[in-house]
Amino acid sequence: MTERLKEDQPIFQQIAEMIETTIVEGELQASDKIPSTNEFAKHYQINPATAAKGINLLVNQEIIYKKRGVGMFVSEKARDIVIKKRKEQFYDQYVQPMLKEATRIELSEEQLTKWIKEVYNRGN
Repeated sequence: MTERLKEDQPIFQQIAEMIETTIVEGELQASDKIPSTNEFAKHYQINPATAAKGINLLVNQEIIYKKRGVGMFVSEKARDIVIKKRKEQFYDQYVQPMLKEATRIELSEEQLTKWIKEVYNRGN
């Protein structure tokens, strides 16, 4: 929980994305307890209801689950769910627009593939 909040995106979505990122990066694993809404609220100086809204997004997606009276925990399938979701977002946000622009500027599939392979092989 060291990231700063951005002004161009709803705070509750940022809270959800931060939790997702910690899951994907392995900082939080299946059955780990996540910070409470009050901890998020205190750390980011936000309303606890805003933090709860972000956490509830993840509950609805079965990324985290509630243990009544104990707290919120990472589900067994959380990492798989988040990775699948992020792959779909990557395709929609980056691949589709890139291919649309490549077509617009008459960039060949071969050239585009070559560039991607070059960058990928450099480890960037």
